[in-house]
Amino acid sequence: MKIHKIPYSKIPLFANRDVQYILEDPSLRPFYKYPVKLEAFQNVMDDKGQETTDRKTLVEVLQSQHGQLVSENAVNENIEKLLLGNTFTVVTAHQPSLFTGPLYYIFKIVSTIKLAQTLAATYPSYNFIPVFISSGEDHDFEEVNHLHLFGKKLVWESGETGPVGNMKTASLGPVLEDLRGILGESESARNLFELIKLIYAKNARYADAAFELAHELFKEYGLVVLNTNDRKLKLNFAPIIKEEILEQPSQTIVNQTIAKLNTVGFAAQATPREINFFYIADQLRERIVEENGTFKVLNTSLVFSKEEMEAEIDEHPERFSPNVVMRPIFQEKILPNLAYIGGGGEIAYWLERRSQFEHFGLNFPMLVRRNSAMWIDSGSSKRMHKLNFSVEDIWTDTNELVKKYLKENAEFEFSLTDEKEALKSVFEIIATKTERVDQTLVKTVWSEHSKAEKSMELLESRLVKAEKQKHETGIQQIQNLKEKLFPSGGLQERYENFIPLYLKHGDDFMKILMENFDPLEKQFVLIVD
Repeated sequence: MKIHKIPYSKIPLFANRDVQYILEDPSLRPFYKYPVKLEAFQNVMDDKGQETTDRKTLVEVLQSQHGQLVSENAVNENIEKLLLGNTFTVVTAHQPSLFTGPLYYIFKIVSTIKLAQTLAATYPSYNFIPVFISSGEDHDFEEVNHLHLFGKKLVWESGETGPVGNMKTASLGPVLEDLRGILGESESARNLFELIKLIYAKNARYADAAFELAHELFKEYGLVVLNTNDRKLKLNFAPIIKEEILEQPSQTIVNQTIAKLNTVGFAAQATPREINFFYIADQLRERIVEENGTFKVLNTSLVFSKEEMEAEIDEHPERFSPNVVMRPIFQEKILPNLAYIGGGGEIAYWLERRSQFEHFGLNFPMLVRRNSAMWIDSGSSKRMHKLNFSVEDIWTDTNELVKKYLKENAEFEFSLTDEKEALKSVFEIIATKTERVDQTLVKTVWSEHSKAEKSMELLESRLVKAEKQKHETGIQQIQNLKEKLFPSGGLQERYENFIPLYLKHGDDFMKILMENFDPLEKQFVLIVD
């Protein structure tokens, strides 16, 4: 096992804003409060410590949500520590993707646990609890209902609408059967399948099953999983729900920040609406809009006057679901949180929130970019060695890799670069002589040069094509390697599921990540079998 750590600036597949935040571009500095540095956490703790967090309610909710699970002592102890004023959280969140979905779901959680461990070692008089929010209030079913596994795509068809977390796990039967067939009959495959099957059999609601799966995968590390779709938590959030729906401050505040981001070259990531809440019920999650002084729930007959809306929020806060603009506010309201750990897209929309946090009187947390990684299996590693490719080469465009391979393996030189330069020199001499005789003919000289150069390029492409035919097997191996490491042209972590790596490495899979991840290092982790 070899570990390579590469600066994010060397990875061509990351968005510009993602890299600029990691590199602390000065143009982004006004949009976040704390630099991503270990020593800055004392300031975060001092600031967050001035807020009042309802720790008692938070602990009651967490104990209730974990009550039916087989918990590790580390989880129970972490929950109890949240009653203490010197205990803080570091948080990540993700939709309840099918069987965890893409690899970065796992990477986010590992990054969060590692940050909590680093903080505990640095600030021993405080407690730091890693928290993973998995609620399932969203209705973006198509984003969570599938995964890619061993070259196949598994898709869950639930036939339901509304919040994904409220959907019934009974409809997962066909997907579980597909999973069984794909995993095979090895002992590790059977054990993993039985764990997943048991979890989805005992939990009727999808949110509860996804909650328990995350818990089972990370309980030995003390991870606290939280479903924020809870009446008690939303009671604490009710004053902000009321202000946002009745007075609608966020749209103006966030749009002002977006306008400032635009001036430094960054487009909007999450455009706010006048009202940034959904109304949720059985099979329902629809936007709330205001029309002529009344509040309507789109695509329903529900209509509220201002007074009725206030009463509805007071009596049933659980019916109000924050969208992406209000979700960070909700999280920071209910948690004694120091940092949010997320991917580039998440960091981008958090950067639009600082003034919004100030408006609602909440401390803006440190924004920490999660670890990104790629795992190169032993087969791909051997193929790279055979092709004489380094870990730096794999980021190169496929066509360029083919050219590199052909150049190193061709019997004869097929590039006409030197000949093109020689041709240009000849025509420069001709142009100089022509200018002395008739300046008007110089344009004709260079026109003839262009024709000759195009003829040489055509000949060169034919030479390349002929050479490719000789090395068809090697070129196919390059293409297969690139598709293996960059599925559909993107990063592995955004496509592949963790299961193949877990089946191969067992518990060592998580241990390897834990040993080599550190979000404060700000480097891409390349793991080579």
